[in-house]
Order: sequence, then C-alpha cells, then structure tokens
Amino acid sequence: MDTREFDVVIWGATGFTGQLVAEYMFQQYGVGGDVSWAIAGRNLDKLYQVAKDVAGNQADQIPKIIADTTDRDAIFEMVQRTRVVCTTVGPYALYGTVLVEACVTHGTHCCDLTGEVQWMVRTIEQFQFLAESSGAKIVHTCGFDSIPSDLGVFYLQQQMRALHDTYAVEVKYRVGETSGGISGGTVASLMNMMEEVKQDPSITDILADPYSLNPQNMPRGEDGQDQSAALYDLDFMQWTAPFAMAGVNTRVVRRTNALMQYAYGKDFRYSEAMLMGNGPSGYMKAMTVAGVSGLVMLTAAFSPTRSLLKQVVPKPGEGPSAEAIAKGSFNILLHGRHPEDRTKDIKVKVTGDKDPGYGATSKMLAESAVCLAKDELEDGGGILTPVAAMGDKLLQRLQASAGMTFSVI
Repeated sequence: MDTREFDVVIWGATGFTGQLVAEYMFQQYGVGGDVSWAIAGRNLDKLYQVAKDVAGNQADQIPKIIADTTDRDAIFEMVQRTRVVCTTVGPYALYGTVLVEACVTHGTHCCDLTGEVQWMVRTIEQFQFLAESSGAKIVHTCGFDSIPSDLGVFYLQQQMRALHDTYAVEVKYRVGETSGGISGGTVASLMNMMEEVKQDPSITDILADPYSLNPQNMPRGEDGQDQSAALYDLDFMQWTAPFAMAGVNTRVVRRTNALMQYAYGKDFRYSEAMLMGNGPSGYMKAMTVAGVSGLVMLTAAFSPTRSLLKQVVPKPGEGPSAEAIAKGSFNILLHGRHPEDRTKDIKVKVTGDKDPGYGATSKMLAESAVCLAKDELEDGGGILTPVAAMGDKLLQRLQASAGMTFSVI
C-alpha cells in the first residue's frame, strides 16, 4: 500500500524555473485534485510568496516543505514523503548528489534538468546498482535538453517501424526556427563544469567521449565528435552550424539505445546541428554561429575570461518576462535514414510553444514528474533517460498537455 503523502514535490520552487513549474502544476492540476503536490525550498517566507503568486487565495492549500541543500537530514526526510522529487536546484554537480542518494535509498523517483554530463557519469557509477535495487527511477535531462532529442528519435523510430517494419540506422536532429533565451541555470552549470575541469582535467575525456553515458562494457557505435564547424547537409539542403546542446543530447540518445538493448541497432548513428539556410547567406550564418560558439567555449575554459563572461550572461534565478516566455517557441526536424532504401527515409517534426529554456522546459519537467508518479510504467529502477523511463507515456502527456507536437512530414 502506498503511504506517501505526495505524488510530486517541486524542490527549488523559489527559483525562476521552479516557480514556472509550480505555476504549470497549479494551472494544469490545481490543488486537492488527482495529483497531490507540494513545493519545497530553503526559505519558508519565499515559499509562501511563490504559493501566493501561483495560486492567489488558494496559496494556503499548497503544502510547503523546508529542505536546504546543506541539510542532509531534511532532504532524506523530504524524499520519504513523496513518490517523485522534481528538482530545479542546480548546478546539479554541486547540489544534486545528496538528493539522488536519498531517492535511491528510499525508492523515490526523481527528475531534473541537468545537462552536466560529468555529473551524470558520476551518478551512474555511484547509484545505478542502488537505484535498480530500490526501484527508484532517476531521470536526468527532462527539459529542452534532452526531451525533444530523446523523444523525437523515439517517435521517428516508431513511425519508421510502422511504415517500413525496420528502424532508421541514422537519425539527424536539426534545430530550425527557435526563439528564446539561454537559461541562467544552464550558464551556471557550464561555468561549474569548467571549474571542475580545472580541478580534474580527466573530465575533459568524459566530455569528449561520444558514448560517455553508455553502460560500461557494452558495445559502442561509430559516432565521433559533435559538429564544430559549418557543414552543408544534403538531406536538408541547408548549411548547418554546431548546436550548443548536442554534447548532452547525443549522449542521452545513445544511452537510451543501449538501455533498450540496442533497439535502434548497434550500428545506429545520431547527430545534432542547427539549420542556417541555403546559399551564401546560409553559409555566412553557419560560419558566424560556429565561430561564436567556439569563442564562447574558449572564453569559458580559462579563469580570467570566464570571470568576464559571468558578468554578461544571465545569472541563476534570472529569466525573461512572462510575455517573452509566452512568445517563444521551437521547431525541430529529424531525418531518419532507411537501412536499405533511401526512398523510404522519413522526416518528422517536433514543435513546442513558449520559450524552450524556460516555458517549454518547465512544462516538460512537470509532466515528467507526473508521469513518473501516476502512469503505469515498466518496473525497474536505475539512472535512466526520459525514453528509457517513460517512453510512450510521456510522449502522450507532452502532446496532450504541454504544447508539444510530434508529426511525420
């Protein structure tokens, strides 16, 4: 018998993204309904203010839990009260490990927004066995990185299987028209990762490994380094530029394939890039984006210039206006290559409303948490990916409630 008090606890609800998750939960599921949820953070006054901003005169009906990142006992107590912890407290390499330990100890599911590959590798090494033993599903990357990538490939492969009774041997993920700003939390995670590299240069090898998230001693594929220059893509007839999130997303998709016993095939290949258009203008755009991307990474890699970069990028907890979030959107195209007959290649489109780094991400994270809490999923825990943990159930939820579409072109 399930005696947990809550289905979902939103930890970090007083942060910018955390409040967006709470707003979505109230708008979509209300309070006192089928989904029981609470907000958690380190400051009770701020939690009350969030509840008031989110729910108005129903603020008192939203339960509030005090749990500071430095209070191990409070974190362990919190996870025992809920079926799922939905956390926006990052950088996760700094603040997420104790939470994962508590969840795998007590069989509590957890979903987060991390894109910190080096930390994900550590959680797999430390907690995979414990999570499997307790049944806890620990699901990283439940936002714009990497749900459109992971579920986009999953959906494309479903359609390829339905149409041609086979799986695509290669999928290209190409970011089309997208509007929105970079998250302050994402920037903070990047900066912390660079600090970690300075302390431990071996992390560079982890970040460079295309299969760093794959289970150890399992087959690897033929994918190499992520795109770093302007390249012309014949399948899309456009110039392409490097995509900043490819270093996370590609590894998540490859881990999904491995966790699903290589359903896409042991020779499956996957890549990500941004579409820049055709002709000379497309080429110039691609060259510019590639140059700027390289410059940003180079700037972030060295302490003096990293300090300067911190002064001009968004800070953790900062974000765009509600109007800017509402006006944002993303449009992604995926091309799947048939293993034998190129005339049977297929393209699919994944779209989302609202700013991808904030509005869309907060909805993806919230629905991931509710999916883990309420849907009938396959048994078994572990450090999982969105598809490996939730698959078609999450795909259905995102289309029904979170403003995302998945369609064959």
